[in-house]
Amino acid sequence: MKLIFGMSAIISLFSGCFADVVIAKIPEASGICYAPKSDSLFVANDEGTIYQIDRDGKILQKKRVGQYDLEGVACSKDGKELFLVDEESNSIVVLNQKTLKIKRIIGVKKKYRGIKIFKSGKHGIEGITIDGSDIYLSNQSSKKWPKNHSSVIAKLKSRDKKKLAIDNIIDHGFIDVAGLDIYKGNLYMVSDKQDLLIKYSLKKDKVIWSKKLPQFAQEGIAFDNRGFVYFADDDGAVLKYRVEEFGL
Repeated sequence: MKLIFGMSAIISLFSGCFADVVIAKIPEASGICYAPKSDSLFVANDEGTIYQIDRDGKILQKKRVGQYDLEGVACSKDGKELFLVDEESNSIVVLNQKTLKIKRIIGVKKKYRGIKIFKSGKHGIEGITIDGSDIYLSNQSSKKWPKNHSSVIAKLKSRDKKKLAIDNIIDHGFIDVAGLDIYKGNLYMVSDKQDLLIKYSLKKDKVIWSKKLPQFAQEGIAFDNRGFVYFADDDGAVLKYRVEEFGL
């Protein structure tokens, strides 16, 4: 298996003022994804609740999933499933996207080549996105590879097994990566502690750039198909920007 190493990138500042809009107030919003079939967004919070909102922030439905510390959510493009990550148990909770009922639980093995990537609680799974049959998971850590609990992204190959092994890792070189999404073939990450938006080319296996974000508690990122990007703010909000403001 190929080991993927990220490349350090020049950190640049966005110029001008952001025309950010808080479109929803959701307590401890910790993850967000866009569902193209319903043209809506799903937001997870730390207290085990999932929200469905429209692109203007109106709450369409809300459901408490259970006693989970939800730290990320990914939407399947076919409109059938949601993939939520529980930091405490290092597991993926799969929901029916329409009913928000639990379909199954997927366990995640903690080690890759003998190095522990995930640890229950503080260094557990923090972010998730999916691409075809691939699942990408981040952990919120300040350590660099190859130390235990290194700040990396783990790639898993299948969604159908009860417990999945890490197939590969992306060593991106940043800390505290809390949210992930794939947009136009690139993997975008947000670092909460560093207030960064990071663009990683999956094709070239390297970081393209990283840019400073306004200061807020970035815990999730999602792109829709209409030219907008959304952030989950752990301080209790969902923010919406035009992608042009980020030079995308």
